[in-house]
Amino acid sequence: MFKKILVANRGEIACRVFRTAKKMGIATVAVYSDADARAPHVLMADEAVRLGPAPAAESYLKADLILKAAKDTGADCIHPGYGFLSERESFARACAEAGIAFVGPPPNAIAAMGDKIESKKLAKEAGVNVVPGFLGEIADTDEAVRIATDIGYPVMMKASAGGGGKGMRLAYSEKDVREGFEATKREGLASFGDDRVFIEKFIESPRHIEIQVLGDQHGNVVYLNERECSVQRRHQKVVEEAPSPFVTPRMRKAMGEQAVALAKAVGYYSAGTVELIVSGADTTGESFYFLEMNTRLQVEHPVTEEITGLDLVEQMIRVAAGEKLSFGQKDVKINGWSVENRVYAEDPYRGFLPSIGRLVRYRPPAADKHQAPFGAQNKGTVLTRVDDGVREGGEVSMFYDPMIAKLVTWAPTREAAIDAQIAALDAFEIEGPGTNLDFLSALMQHPRFREGNITTGFIAEEYPDGFHGAPADEALVATLAGVAAVAAHDKAARARSIDGQLGHPLPAPTDWVVRVGKRDHRVALTDGVVTVDGTPLTEAVDYAALDRTARVGGVTVKVAPTRAGFTLTARGAAHKVRVLPARVAGYAGHLLEKVPPDLSKFLIAPMPGLLVRLDVAEGDRVEAGQPLAVVEAMKMENILRAEKSATVKTVSAKAGESLAVDQVILELE
Repeated sequence: MFKKILVANRGEIACRVFRTAKKMGIATVAVYSDADARAPHVLMADEAVRLGPAPAAESYLKADLILKAAKDTGADCIHPGYGFLSERESFARACAEAGIAFVGPPPNAIAAMGDKIESKKLAKEAGVNVVPGFLGEIADTDEAVRIATDIGYPVMMKASAGGGGKGMRLAYSEKDVREGFEATKREGLASFGDDRVFIEKFIESPRHIEIQVLGDQHGNVVYLNERECSVQRRHQKVVEEAPSPFVTPRMRKAMGEQAVALAKAVGYYSAGTVELIVSGADTTGESFYFLEMNTRLQVEHPVTEEITGLDLVEQMIRVAAGEKLSFGQKDVKINGWSVENRVYAEDPYRGFLPSIGRLVRYRPPAADKHQAPFGAQNKGTVLTRVDDGVREGGEVSMFYDPMIAKLVTWAPTREAAIDAQIAALDAFEIEGPGTNLDFLSALMQHPRFREGNITTGFIAEEYPDGFHGAPADEALVATLAGVAAVAAHDKAARARSIDGQLGHPLPAPTDWVVRVGKRDHRVALTDGVVTVDGTPLTEAVDYAALDRTARVGGVTVKVAPTRAGFTLTARGAAHKVRVLPARVAGYAGHLLEKVPPDLSKFLIAPMPGLLVRLDVAEGDRVEAGQPLAVVEAMKMENILRAEKSATVKTVSAKAGESLAVDQVILELE
C-alpha cells in the first residue's frame, strides 16, 4: 500500500480524499494557489506545497509543478480529484514516467474516452447505444447549420473536450445555431484548450442517468448501480440521487452491462462513470443512449457510496496499488435511498448569477460522522452528510468553481431522504455571497420532483420566469407571523431591560400586527401561547433574543433583523416581514413608501466578470431580445440582451474591461 498521497486538487474533493487517506493510514500532501493559502484542504493535510498565483492556469493546471511537489515531499501516488488535470492523458502519463502512481484509469483509457467524438465511435463498436448525430469535425457556422438541418431540430452543440456543463448549446432553429456555434467553440477553447464542436440530436423529455463503474488492473469490472442526475440548470447538475425513481431492475441490468462492456473495451480500471441520455417518454426503458464516459471520480459519487456501502476513494487507491476488487457484481446491492444537493455561491433571485465574496457566516447542519460502509451500516435511520472544503471567514473566489458544499442525505425511502434534505437546508446557515439554498429547498418540495417525474428540462419548465421563492402555505405563514412576533417581543423586552432608564421598565407589547407578503396578521402572546389570527400555534416557538434561528416543531426559521421587522427564511423562501405593536399599526398606512429608481434604461452588469464583447455603439437602434454584450464569469459566457426597443445613448464600458456587479455598461433612451 502507498505511504503518502498528494491530491492535485483543492476544496471539498481534496478534503474528501484526505479523509479516506487518513483512515487508511496514508500520509497526505496538499497543493495550493495563493488564493487557497489558508484553505481547509491545506490545513487538513500533513504537508502543503505552494504552486503559484490564483489563476488555475498558473497553479492547479501546472502538471510540472505538481509532479515536483510530489517528488519533493516523497509522495508515491497522486489523486487528481475531478476537474483540473483529472482527465488529462498527458498528466497520467507524466505520473507514470516519474514513477508515481496515478490514482485513476490508464492514460490510453483517458485518451479514448476524453474525446467525445472518438468515444462515441468506440462506444458504437462496443455495442453501446449512441445518439444519432454528426461525429466529424465541423469547419464553420455554415457547415454547422447544414449538419443541424440534416439531423433535424432540436440539436445539441457540444465542445468535443467539454464537461461540467461548459461548452454546450441547445438549438431549435438555424438562428440558434448561427448565434451559438461560435460561442460554443470559444467556451471549449477557453475551458479545455480545444475548440472542436460536434452536433447530435437532442432527445426530448430526456432523463440524465449515469452508471458508476469500478474496475481493477486484473480485468475485473463491475457496475455500482445508477444515479439520476436529470435536475440540471444550464446543463450543470443540481440534484443527484441513487437509485433512480425511473430505472427498473431490467433497465439497470441492460445499462450496467453496456457500461461494463465499454469499460472493458478500453482496458479501463479505477472508478469511472458512463453517462446516458434516456427518453423519459419510453417506459420500456430501451431508449437509452451513450453520452460520454467521465474517466474520474464524479462530484456526485457520495450517493452511490451511501446506497452501496462502498468508499469509492478507498477503492480507487486500492486499485491503483494493484489490488483486486474484493467483491463481484452479485455482491453489489441497493440499500435505501440517497439524495445530494449542490450548494452553490449563486443568486437564484437574480437569474442564478455567480456570487463571490467572504463567507461571513458558515454553519452547515449537524452531520453524521461516517465510518464506512456509509448508509448501509445504519439501516432504519436517516443520515446527513456534508462534503465541503470551506470554512467561516474563507472566500468564494472568482477563480474557481462556485460550489460551496455537497449536502447528502440517506434514508430507507426516497421520500424520507428528500424530507431530510428539506430539514437540513433549513438549518444550513450561510451569510456573505448569495446561495441557492432556498432554490434547493423549493426543488425538494416540488410535487413533480417528489413524484419522480423529472427530465433535464425540469427547472426550465417549472421556473420559466425565474425563481422567486417557494410558495408558503397557510400553516407556514402562520408560523412565520408567530416567530416574527416572538422575536419582536424579545427584542423589545431586551431593550427595556437596559439599566439607567427613568422609572420602572415598561412591559414589552404582547399584541402585534405582522405583515407577511401583502396580508396583516394579528398575533397575541399570552402565557407562552402564540395565537395567530385567533388560532393558537400547535407548536411552541423556541427562540431567544438575538438568536439567528427559531424552531417551531420540525421547522427551522432563520431570523435576520431589518429596519421594520425581520427577514425570515424557511422552506425555500426569504420573507420580508414587517412587525408593529398593535396600538401603532393603524398609523402605518400614513407612511410614504419609497419608490425605487427606474433602472430599465441601463444595461447593468449582473455579476462581476469580464466584458468579452460589446455588440453595439452609441447611436445604435436596438430591438427587444437583441444581444448587447457578452460577460464572462466562472468561464461561462452570459449574453446580455435588450429588454425593450431603444437607442443606445452612452456606452460606459469597453471590451476587455473587468466589471463589478451592478456596474453600468451602457444607457438606453
